[in-house]
Amino acid sequence: MVLEKIKVKGMHCKSCEILLKEELEEISGVKTATPDHEKERVSIEFDGSNDMVDKIKKKIMAEGYKI
Repeated sequence: MVLEKIKVKGMHCKSCEILLKEELEEISGVKTATPDHEKERVSIEFDGSNDMVDKIKKKIMAEGYKI
């Protein structure tokens, strides 16, 4: 497993965290996603696939947040 921390702009509250967590954990290969709106980042544990970070970033942006 790989742990990646990604800066995310646009999360304003716990509801944003819950939404993003649910969406990211639907991606095959993602074990856990822990968004933190106060620190403006999400910590993600996932398998070591080469294209996984790109998939995660695309999902974050598709939900309306900025990286």
